[in-house]
Amino acid sequence: MAHDDLYRAGIGMTSQRTRERLLERLFEEGIRNLHVLEAMRRTPRHLFVDEALSHRAYEDTALPIGHNQTLSQPYIVARMTELLLGGGSLDKVMEVGTGSGYQTAILAKVVERVFSVERILPLQERAKRVLRDIDVRNVVFRHADGNWGWPQYGPYDAILVTAAPAEIPRELLGQLADGGRLVIPVGEREQHLMLVIRHGDEFTYQQVEPVRFVPLLAGAIHS
Repeated sequence: MAHDDLYRAGIGMTSQRTRERLLERLFEEGIRNLHVLEAMRRTPRHLFVDEALSHRAYEDTALPIGHNQTLSQPYIVARMTELLLGGGSLDKVMEVGTGSGYQTAILAKVVERVFSVERILPLQERAKRVLRDIDVRNVVFRHADGNWGWPQYGPYDAILVTAAPAEIPRELLGQLADGGRLVIPVGEREQHLMLVIRHGDEFTYQQVEPVRFVPLLAGAIHS
């Protein structure tokens, strides 16, 4: 078997046994949604980081992916996805911040359709390739400033944001369907994961737990 094939198969440090230990750790940390845990089990996280970091892919830690961005720790990915699914099954979900594409892959396994927005084009192009390689087909992409969402296909049953604004963008709230859920880290020096649920023209806000994300910046980058 060629080196690239071995890498994609996840031999050695990226073996199934290593993934199972991560799943056990997530369960111990409170992740209970079986759909989320199964999606984490089936998704090869080592493919979403540089090969030099693949031996750390199944640690419960954030990892750099270039362009001053990070791949969130598995617990946070699982927690945000679980919160998103708290209202039941989902058809149309918008993700703001494709990044490495790992969170995108997890979403794609638990919802019908994912609309993913990324401001840094090289990250999005790499994520597209990896997702295509692992046969994820229910995601469409937009290269744009995520603060504005993707109104063309709204409203969305749920929205997940993978970078932290100082305040929740009104444009994202406006693209949430009635009964829909928004999961988003908010804050600058101190950040908290927030769950927002829309009820007609009203919104309820729940502070979930402290987190640390890169900031949600304005503008789109082509290189």
